[in-house]
Amino acid sequence: MGKTIDFISLGCSKNLVDSEMLMGLMTSHGYQCTHDSDNPQGEIVVVNTCGFINDAKEESINTILEFAQAKIEGRIEKLFVMGCLSERYLADLEQEIPEVDGWYGKFNYRQLLEDLQTTDGAESRSSQSNRSNQSNRSNPITPSSPKLQRILTTPRHYAYLKISEGCDRHCAYCAIPLITGRHQSRPMQEILDEVRWLVGQGVKELNVIAQELTYYGVDIDGEQHIAELVERMADIPGVEWIRLHYAYPTHFPWDLLRVMREKPNVCKYLDIALQHISDHMLTRMKRHVSKQETYELVERLRAEVPGIHLRTTLMVGFPGETDEDFAELLAFTKWARFERMGAFAYSEEEGTYSEQHYADDVPEEVKQQRLDKLMRVQQNISAELEAQKVGSVQRVMIDRREGDWFVGRTEYCSPEVDPEVLIPAAEQLVVGRFYMVRITDSEEFDLYGTTEF
Repeated sequence: MGKTIDFISLGCSKNLVDSEMLMGLMTSHGYQCTHDSDNPQGEIVVVNTCGFINDAKEESINTILEFAQAKIEGRIEKLFVMGCLSERYLADLEQEIPEVDGWYGKFNYRQLLEDLQTTDGAESRSSQSNRSNQSNRSNPITPSSPKLQRILTTPRHYAYLKISEGCDRHCAYCAIPLITGRHQSRPMQEILDEVRWLVGQGVKELNVIAQELTYYGVDIDGEQHIAELVERMADIPGVEWIRLHYAYPTHFPWDLLRVMREKPNVCKYLDIALQHISDHMLTRMKRHVSKQETYELVERLRAEVPGIHLRTTLMVGFPGETDEDFAELLAFTKWARFERMGAFAYSEEEGTYSEQHYADDVPEEVKQQRLDKLMRVQQNISAELEAQKVGSVQRVMIDRREGDWFVGRTEYCSPEVDPEVLIPAAEQLVVGRFYMVRITDSEEFDLYGTTEF
């Protein structure tokens, strides 16, 4: 039996998919893999890092240092690091944390298997590291093997499905293109084959992810193919829910809304980051969309897909944001009444357009005040919208049991980030199954219900 490898995944669900792919590859070669263990005890640890914003980078570095200390103390044999942080800061990290046995970027992490199999001394750490960024962008984002190698770390009934990597949008504040490079769409047939494989593993719910899913296909033939892809996915037997994440407002593919209306297994849910509403901010952010276009977009989304739940992300404190800009953002939030909303304060990222051309001139305390005020508005909106569901009957997927409750979600809720439905455990439900649930009560971000009615 091969050695045990503990995988630690940080950051977004796109990172999680990469970890699952590598775990599958390692398992197929005899290694025993665990994921995000509360008490990692493997002989080898692989940390999959995030390098997007300061808080995420700090968490990644602290995690690496924790396991570097474990190696010094002899509690683990080897430590490897992959993902966005090492893709972006390889040279600095290699110098500062010499306890790491190998550094891998965002695209070449499968090389880790070969390096492990060469045994100690076959390759130096520096040669492994140097290869990290030399080959990263030319490697495919999924295995080319006809047999998919992936170990799901999510509950068996749902999975994340990554359809592309990279981004061509180049928003002023965003470091993603610096890390992942240009947009690369996966071949459609490859994605559909993965969907069939996932269904064969018991997956019922697919959370489709990409840095920018509405751009899918443009790099292949100049056309947007996200509507075609989702429609073909929806026609695969066994697919119960398809949920879409990370759309972009500019050049929105309107045919996707037809698919949402016509396909009952395509959730009436869309994650579309809008960031701001004032023309002043949108221009400085290089979002290539106007205030009027954004209002019209939200109106059209709601008109063409009645009942759609929109998740968005907004930013406060971007360089040059005035009190008037923020007032516009508050007014927009109150008007739009987003069912799901996240917000964050601007964090300057080296190498981005905003870092090179703007002064980070909004004081931190002002950023925090604006963020708190915006989230208070959204909390009230969320509480009101969730309360409107009381008395309705919803189709609910049961995710897990926690103490005296079964915890599930409606089609309007993505795993881990959205409201959940709590049902008394006395009702003897089965995790991974759907139930019709009458909603009996609500809180700001959660619902309560019963299957007995």
